[in-house]
Amino acid sequence: MLAVLAAGVGAGTINTIVGSGTLITFPVLLATGLPPVTATVSNALGLIPGSISGAIGYRAELTGQRDRILRLAVAAALGGLGGAVLLTVLPSTAFETIVPVLVALALVLVVLQPRITRAVQARRERDGRTDTTRHGGPLLFAGLLLASVYGGYFTAAQGIVYLSLMGMLLDDTLQRLNAAKNILAAVVNTIAALFFVFAAHFDWTAVALIAVGSTIGGQIGARVGRRLPPKVLRTLIVVIGSAAILQLVTR
Repeated sequence: MLAVLAAGVGAGTINTIVGSGTLITFPVLLATGLPPVTATVSNALGLIPGSISGAIGYRAELTGQRDRILRLAVAAALGGLGGAVLLTVLPSTAFETIVPVLVALALVLVVLQPRITRAVQARRERDGRTDTTRHGGPLLFAGLLLASVYGGYFTAAQGIVYLSLMGMLLDDTLQRLNAAKNILAAVVNTIAALFFVFAAHFDWTAVALIAVGSTIGGQIGARVGRRLPPKVLRTLIVVIGSAAILQLVTR
């Protein structure tokens, strides 16, 4: 119980700053003897309070993003439901090949995001365009929809994928995008958990422990993450993402 609670704190902290907190809680739940699917659904439900806690901690960065988040939350909800359905019908190894590749691509985009943003801005200036989309357009909606399918299925590193997509297609600071990411992750986990209530078995002790731990971790993550300069935050994303890939490949 202490190990699951501590894992919840760590996951809530990392999820708020970057993402990939599931890579802490999931192995701990398996080590306690829970079956993989039970561990996955219990983890998804337990992490919801942590996402909400992190979003509250980032509330200053959420100012002015209401319309954007409402639009993108639709993609997150639809994708999260699709991923939850897939979890109940596909074998547990179905995503093992594609997930490390997906996370690696997301890390590359995170690293290149400043250069890509500058190139896009320069092209707009050459074309005489000064307008920028506040919502990312259909491409971001579709990208987040697909990322949320994965998030509803497993959740590990979905925050990194969100940040890479939004960083590519939105003209905003990394901290504000991180705040939006916390809201979208909460939407995916909530939708998936609501589906699992009717379609899967929970371990309610694990849910409660992760919920308490992730709530505490969400506040810690917000306090730490909001103070990190963009370069440090981007470096932290790459480090944690690389560790996630290593664990996904070797487990």
